[in-house]
Amino acid sequence: MSLARRAGPEDAAEVPRLRQVMIDSLGRPGFAGETGRHAESLPLLRERLADTGSDVGAFVVEAPERPGGPAAPAAGTVDHRVGTPHDPRGRVGYVFSVATGPDARHRGYARACMAELLARLRERGAGHVLLTASPDARPLYASLGFTRDPDPSMRLML
Repeated sequence: MSLARRAGPEDAAEVPRLRQVMIDSLGRPGFAGETGRHAESLPLLRERLADTGSDVGAFVVEAPERPGGPAAPAAGTVDHRVGTPHDPRGRVGYVFSVATGPDARHRGYARACMAELLARLRERGAGHVLLTASPDARPLYASLGFTRDPDPSMRLML
């Protein structure tokens, strides 16, 4: 049994909070500490998390020391693109948010969330998955089979 569970509407407030932890760790000017817009995104995020048929999926792990609140989420979607010889269906998975709270790192939570998210993206027909990795997260993604592209994104052929 996985540590991760599918995120639901009740998790909507914690997903962007932890996403901001990830963004802050990248030290990107203009994005650090940008929490004011999270409230605007909550209604749509709740709606997407409630729609189990959506191409958007998110998974969370609750830390035992923090019951009732996710310690780590992983979220992603399947994009529909023009097919290529390597992916004739043109369905591309994109991981857009993986984060672990500073007090819950190095316990396998992000890995558990990613395993569930990758399974979901496969089920939704993704031929490969793209993500942008922080330097700290690259070893995790490489261990899951992602390889470096010429740009900062990584790819996993499914």
